[in-house]
Amino acid sequence: MNKNIVLTASVFGVMAVILGAFGAHSLKDSIGENALAIWTKGVEYQFYHVFALLFLSNLPEQSRLTRLAHVFFGLGIVLFSGSLYILATREIHHLQLASYIGPVTPVGGLFFILGWMMLFFTAAKKK
Repeated sequence: MNKNIVLTASVFGVMAVILGAFGAHSLKDSIGENALAIWTKGVEYQFYHVFALLFLSNLPEQSRLTRLAHVFFGLGIVLFSGSLYILATREIHHLQLASYIGPVTPVGGLFFILGWMMLFFTAAKKK
């Protein structure tokens, strides 16, 4: 078990539960249905990649590829899910920055893809 990856997964997991509950209980009356769906998508992808991190932490060999997957999954969560949270709440926070956040989401998605590719290459290298 890789302690650093488990710690990362735990922090992102706690945040996903809190953000999911916040969306379901506090935001539902403050933002529209479409915005709530965007928020929920951010929470879903955050959870998917928390589980990916937990799987990654239990690989017997922790290689450079494993460390890269850890970094890519973490960056993907921050950029993909984080940008969706900002986009979903732009109606209530009125930040000018929100209009520039949209292009960040696909960059976060690219990091998710890179993380999964590193996991694939980790498995492919195993004899």
